Amino acid sequence: MGSAALALLVTGSTAAWILLLGGDRADPTDAAQVALGRAVYAENCASCHGTNLEGQPDWRGRKPDGKMPAPPHDATGHTWHHPDEVLFGITKQGVAVFGPPGYESDMPAFGGVLTDEQIWAVLAYLKSSWPPEIRVRQSALEQQVKR
Repeated sequence: MGSAALALLVTGSTAAWILLLGGDRADPTDAAQVALGRAVYAENCASCHGTNLEGQPDWRGRKPDGKMPAPPHDATGHTWHHPDEVLFGITKQGVAVFGPPGYESDMPAFGGVLTDEQIWAVLAYLKSSWPPEIRVRQSALEQQVKR
């Protein structure tokens, strides 16, 4: 590993770390990874994002407490509008690090709860639920990030 790459890692930059890893870490065609992701999602995510990835009602508007509801992760939501690296970061570090200014939600950071492998597996599970055309569009985002 070159000194510049090592310097990025030493700074603790999660985004740099993720980009250096490369590859498709969330593979919706990997049955074992998807199965792990389904189980981890059911235990840690479904209570807010829905058993069927449907999200909370009125997910585009603020709740009475001013926070945004949990969005759907199926094809009707906006999850697929983000590259895997961003989705991984939101899950691991929390939405406050990646969301726009003023965006508040009940989404916790799962870095102390889930392993990186489990987070990637959840993303593989989410992606496995998307129709092929959505997967293609999200994959195009991945390619743009890697350039």
